[in-house]
Amino acid sequence: MADDSLRILHHTACSTSRHAVDAARAAGAEPEVVQYLKTPLTRPEILDLLRILQDAPADLVRKDKYFKEQGLDPDAHTTPEQVADVLVQHPRLMERPVLIRGDRAIIGRPKDRAERFLRET
Repeated sequence: MADDSLRILHHTACSTSRHAVDAARAAGAEPEVVQYLKTPLTRPEILDLLRILQDAPADLVRKDKYFKEQGLDPDAHTTPEQVADVLVQHPRLMERPVLIRGDRAIIGRPKDRAERFLRET
């Protein structure tokens, strides 16, 4: 992830994720859009992402209805290793969108956060 190309970990059904892709294109970038549910990240890829993520590792895990249905405990998914393990097992729990450029990554939620990241990089 050393280059300055823009990657967006995207979920097509998510309006916030679609907004990030549209905002990138409006800013003149043509991002590499990775549909992480079709092409799940490996554990090493998730750990690499967590090393550059400007958010807490636990923030990358959605604590939604599905999370609760799996009997998962938010307090047990806070370290990079724990987060990587749960996301490998349940890719749909990845918070989205994730914008990656160079050695920086953010969760693009709320929507204006993605726009700020695009302007800063």
